[in-house]
Amino acid sequence: MTASASPLNPSIAFSRVGARRLLSLCVAAGLWSPLASAGGSGHSADATDLDTVRVTGQRLDRYGIDQSSTATRLALTPRETPQSVSAVNREQMDDFGLTRINDVLGATTGVTVESVETSRTYYTSRGFDVTNFQRDGLGLPLPYGIQDGDLDTALYERIEVLRGANGLMSSTGNPSATVNFVRKRPTADLRGQAQLTIGSWDRRRIDIDVSGPLAADGGVRGRAVAAWEEGDSHLDRYSLEKQVYYGVVEADLGAATTLAAGASYQRNNPNSPLWGALPLYYSDGSPTDYDVSTSTASDWSFWDQEDTRAFVELDQAIGGWNLRASLNYQNTRSDTELFYVYGTPDRDTGLGLFSYPSDYDGEFSALHADVYATGPIMLGGREHEVVIGGNWADGENEEVSWYSTDIGTPLPPLQDWGGRYPKPAFDAYSDGSRFDYRRDSLYATVRWDLADGFKLITGVNRARARTRGHSYGEATTVDETRTTPFAGAVWDLGEHYSAYASYGEIFNQQAEVDENNRLLGALTGSNREIGLKGEWFDGGLNASLAVFRTRQDNLAESAGFNTDTGQTYYRGIDAESQGFEIDIAGRIGDHWQLAGGFTRLQIDDAGGHAARTYVPRELLRLSATWQVPQVQGLRVGARVNWQGDIHRDTAIVGADGRPARIRQDAYALLGLMARYDFARRWSATLNLDNVSDEKYIPSLYWEQGYYGAPRHASLTIGYRF
Repeated sequence: MTASASPLNPSIAFSRVGARRLLSLCVAAGLWSPLASAGGSGHSADATDLDTVRVTGQRLDRYGIDQSSTATRLALTPRETPQSVSAVNREQMDDFGLTRINDVLGATTGVTVESVETSRTYYTSRGFDVTNFQRDGLGLPLPYGIQDGDLDTALYERIEVLRGANGLMSSTGNPSATVNFVRKRPTADLRGQAQLTIGSWDRRRIDIDVSGPLAADGGVRGRAVAAWEEGDSHLDRYSLEKQVYYGVVEADLGAATTLAAGASYQRNNPNSPLWGALPLYYSDGSPTDYDVSTSTASDWSFWDQEDTRAFVELDQAIGGWNLRASLNYQNTRSDTELFYVYGTPDRDTGLGLFSYPSDYDGEFSALHADVYATGPIMLGGREHEVVIGGNWADGENEEVSWYSTDIGTPLPPLQDWGGRYPKPAFDAYSDGSRFDYRRDSLYATVRWDLADGFKLITGVNRARARTRGHSYGEATTVDETRTTPFAGAVWDLGEHYSAYASYGEIFNQQAEVDENNRLLGALTGSNREIGLKGEWFDGGLNASLAVFRTRQDNLAESAGFNTDTGQTYYRGIDAESQGFEIDIAGRIGDHWQLAGGFTRLQIDDAGGHAARTYVPRELLRLSATWQVPQVQGLRVGARVNWQGDIHRDTAIVGADGRPARIRQDAYALLGLMARYDFARRWSATLNLDNVSDEKYIPSLYWEQGYYGAPRHASLTIGYRF
């Protein structure tokens, strides 16, 4: 750790004036860090539980959420929303040490984390890829449907997942799910927290979060968040250094006007990251079996990434209506020197693997604007809620690859290799791709109060999506306009229960290319679901049961690896998933909290055959904590992530004449936690993960994979003021 990563000194005595000055400096540093750091390159949290000024950032003393606007822009309770929605909030993140987005989504009902590499991840829900990732309700679909980098949770108050089509608000995407990252917001009073975490494989982490008024009358408020982390891994040679900064300021410009501006910056510097992963079968079709630490990364490879974001929001109340205008900016850069291993090893000798080194640079930038108004209208003697708005987004994705002359060099067996390979010059030739994206949409929603206990939500989104550019020599231009409808109804069945039904459509232009380097074309999809929702303890506990059917046409599916370009190519398939989900979150009594759910589904292609067999058909996610009444300040808990077996057929024909099959049997990962508040401001939290030391491969999304982390632990010491 550098000196700048030192935690705040907990012995500082804050006066009101001194605290405001310190907070002003922290917020200024948080806002400046993204801009100052974005120009630099390097090779080489959980923050406090705070109340927020905005309802959307409200801190709960239980798992789950009170309200969400991800589906409709209307602030609805889970029971009022005619779709399945889950959330992992700050309390749950802190309890179980969920400092990575992969950790959070791995604890969310119905979501599978497809960890294909150490720096890239796919996510699936209801059998299909999740591509819609938003910050406070805004965002473009991910290029290629893949998340780059080890994203940190220190910036967020909660992370919501809306399952099914979100065609009203997202305009483009797919009907699997939408992930909405809700940023932390300033508080009316001064609060803060510093945390120090140590863990397995020499992991070290520091979190700082300070929030409060910047003016004596509270009319200007600020918040600053920072996190630093470094450590090794269970994988040979792999290590990661990470820095995260975030600052936000809110100002009341009048009794009915609020302006907010913020920025964030994250930098990841991993050494010896995976590009691709381990071969999962031998040349005779039998499965490989390596030590859990085995890696195909060379000892000189790296994958540096920077993510810079900024936003401005204006909220205005006008005669019972509310107007919000938002502008979001994003820039993500990658600078890499990577080493890919391809081929199929011989079972007896381990030979048959070859080298593919590459120098790869990539950059994605986007500017996204959204303006909408919400308010009531009177019709038929009843009050109805209306949302009307529009958004615009421009994005650009560019990547360049440099190659060396030694592609295809034979490698020794992985167990004897040790990552030793001469670093090439990367001067043979270069190639790449560049695409420009433009999205424009208009949307409108009405929540009709048709009768006591019966609400109908109808809406429509008219979107135009344009993509133009080239991919490794092939030029492409696509321009499409679609109208996507949504309808959902909620019937109250008494004090505690509601029934609901909904239908939605969505489409998306895909960035994936086929084996000829041509864009696949647009994906279209729809989602139908019916369900039952319940709430108890004055809304403190929410549960739902959903039955769904989701369809996607021209869905991109990995079809191979192009050794000429170093890129994966895809084919389009038609597929349908159907199944059910159970979800629960909240507090039971005074001492118990829980969140989680169970999913069961089947996925078939157009011919009725099982499709995407690498997606588990059954998932269980459950987290629970118990406040021990006999010991003041002690909380203990457990979480379990279980999934059914998965498999993928290969191109190799086995002795029985059938394609050789790679398989991962069903497995469960058990985590335990204990937190003790041993003083008024001090706490200690111990987390133990993969308690049973399961050996498993977390994803068969590709025909390569690597082993998940064995048993590991962390200890966090926290101080609050």
